[in-house]
Amino acid sequence: MNRFQQGLRLALAAVVFFSALLALPLSMAWGATTSAAPLHGVRPANWAQPLDTRINLYRMTPDLYRSALPAARDWPQLQALGIATVINFYQRGDEQWLGDPRVHQVHLPLRTDRIDDTDVIEVLRSIRQAQGRGTVLIHCKHGQNRTGLIAALYRVIYQNWSKEQALAEMRGGGFGGEERMGDAERYLRDADIPALRSALATGACSTSAWALCALKDRLLGAIEGGMKS
Repeated sequence: MNRFQQGLRLALAAVVFFSALLALPLSMAWGATTSAAPLHGVRPANWAQPLDTRINLYRMTPDLYRSALPAARDWPQLQALGIATVINFYQRGDEQWLGDPRVHQVHLPLRTDRIDDTDVIEVLRSIRQAQGRGTVLIHCKHGQNRTGLIAALYRVIYQNWSKEQALAEMRGGGFGGEERMGDAERYLRDADIPALRSALATGACSTSAWALCALKDRLLGAIEGGMKS
């Protein structure tokens, strides 16, 4: 019986030994994978770079920043960045926190669940015009959904990013609110980028000739033409 127990122990020891040998390559591979993981987490250099995550403040380009709704205490930091124009997509205006009369304020409230090409063209045109006067800050309430969509469209329209590249930054940039990005992502995926670029280049208010703003422009043009004749 003792010999049997001794033999059983030797057999179990052999099983454990060979199991350990077999597991060694797997553990080495797992260690290599986990040690390499941080390399995949490096933030792309062309993504918006964080400056103050407390207010979701990021630098998109040297003359364009994005953020959540700032407070009065945040103005010195924004002033140091040289912000000359603030474009607000939130329903509430900026009067409560921004009292510097030298800063141009543009209020263009947006809702991503009902945004259309007319809204997008007005916003992108406003950003581009404001950049001609200096550095621009765009923001909504949280700096995520509305600001995220406009930032992505800016990337695609003006910086020639693909939709996939812009969506990757929107989702993975650390801005938060990914669970509420559905409407913004749908608009970006469906957007007719060549038509938006054409409207922006020609001064049209929409990609559709039947949009309300386009009909209004034609009506005003006809009235003015009739008055001149």
